[in-house]
Amino acid sequence: MLIFMESAIPEEVVIGKSIAKSGYRVLLEKEDLTLQTVENSGIETIVFGTQVTRNIIHFYFCLEGSATFSFGPHYSRQIERQRNYFFYNPDTDLPFELRLTPGSKLVSLNIMLDSLHKLFTHDALPFLKPENVKTKFYDEKEIPSQLYVVLNQLFTVTLSEQAEKLYYQGKVLEILGLYFSERKANTESCPFLNDQETVRKIKHAKEYVLKHMDAPPSLKELAKIAGLNEYQLKVGFKEIYGNTVFGFLLDHKLDHARVMLDTANYQVSEVAYQVGYTNPSHFIAAFKKKFGITPKKYLMNKH
Repeated sequence: MLIFMESAIPEEVVIGKSIAKSGYRVLLEKEDLTLQTVENSGIETIVFGTQVTRNIIHFYFCLEGSATFSFGPHYSRQIERQRNYFFYNPDTDLPFELRLTPGSKLVSLNIMLDSLHKLFTHDALPFLKPENVKTKFYDEKEIPSQLYVVLNQLFTVTLSEQAEKLYYQGKVLEILGLYFSERKANTESCPFLNDQETVRKIKHAKEYVLKHMDAPPSLKELAKIAGLNEYQLKVGFKEIYGNTVFGFLLDHKLDHARVMLDTANYQVSEVAYQVGYTNPSHFIAAFKKKFGITPKKYLMNKH
């Protein structure tokens, strides 16, 4: 299975020669899968030599910073914060160099095709169907906020040695479940979503409201910013993301707050203000409603 190794390239290119300095960890290693994290806590870029192995499904999740996949001197791809890559190549192994910028955090999950197939036997994914097993697949998309929370937990959780394997096996299933549960827009019930320009504008509205989550615009203002009328924004947003604009924003705020609490670097009131609450008691009530526990108790249970 895939294991990150230091690349044998010139000294001036490889910075941070120690794997330990990079925060590299194999969390779970079995015959059919590996789960790994790597964190560049230094001030220089670090480089690993690795490969996309044939008949293995490869997932790379970039939580912070950025990572570049270099498949030779003339081809490379970069993955930014809160985005992920999916690779599958049935033909051959593809060596590449993985470069992590300072402050980057990356999760790698690699699973054999047959093992993933067994998890979806009743409703096979397109690339798992018999007619497609010899077809290359590649995908890049945003990491949903729920999955982002789960991935961050891999860097913050403290476990006993006896509990580690069971915990990480559960996390693998949780990651795969959230990754493949993305809602698809129903273009039959919402015909204007067949217009790719409208879909692009709705996605822009989502990105804008998340960027300004501490002081979000009104629905009317957001529709104007996106170049849509309010009806298109409300109906289209719900079809694509399965929630209202502000319901989606609230979920994202609370998921982001949970990630902040996981770092143990913030007080509850600080987190409340960071995610846009002027009254911490309103934040505490919303957090408890979503997660079934107050932020203070959540912190106590984590640490």
